[in-house]
Amino acid sequence: MMSIIVNADDLGVSSQVNNAIFELMATGAVTSATLLANGPAIDDACVRLKEFPRASFGVHLNVTEHFPLTTSSALAPLLEDTGNFGGRDMLPSLSLRKNLANAIFEEFCAQIDRLTGLGVHISHMDSHHHVHTIPSLFLVLKRVQRRYGIRTVRISRNIYGMNEIVSRSLLIKKAVFNMSLRHYYRTKTTEGFTDFLVFHEKSSGGELRCRTLEIMVHPGAASFQEESALLAGSWREYLELPFELINYRQLT
Repeated sequence: MMSIIVNADDLGVSSQVNNAIFELMATGAVTSATLLANGPAIDDACVRLKEFPRASFGVHLNVTEHFPLTTSSALAPLLEDTGNFGGRDMLPSLSLRKNLANAIFEEFCAQIDRLTGLGVHISHMDSHHHVHTIPSLFLVLKRVQRRYGIRTVRISRNIYGMNEIVSRSLLIKKAVFNMSLRHYYRTKTTEGFTDFLVFHEKSSGGELRCRTLEIMVHPGAASFQEESALLAGSWREYLELPFELINYRQLT
């Protein structure tokens, strides 16, 4: 029996995305979501959470898009002239000096504080554009976990599709990151993590071998229309393996 979490990213980014996620939660196709605390539609999202007591809701840590919640000048290397975060590509090339690391830590904390202030009971953490898996941010992530006692975190993606080229060295680095994530400030994770299209491909071929799996989805996003169409379909009826759908609070 495989336990599967279907987690929708970017809740709070727009009314369109909020509606799409909640519609799929109502059908049981999505079991969890992570909230973008600085998203333009975050207040709308948080008001509607109480309608879905069987789902889990986490924080989608963000230093790549929209306006930051903090005003530290140390964040300047991550910002565009407009004051918005300037994208994920700015992070890996940076030398993460102490003042910038501290500023990112404070921004992450402000995002969690905003969500808890809006009544969210945070079940787990992941991040926009997977920034929490950047090795130079590992200790920042662990500081956040310790401050809030959050012991459930998304792993670095470790399941890929047939046509994706992934080097052995990258897979090894990901395995090391995931092991460190679990054991440094002991953290609960799934065994596998992938997106819905790869899951759809591998499940039909009987290639999935993990006990617990998170599937990342992006309902309502224009660039994920194929994924959203499959997700809204009858995929649960045709899986060739025994499974149960769970949320992050049910992860053991």
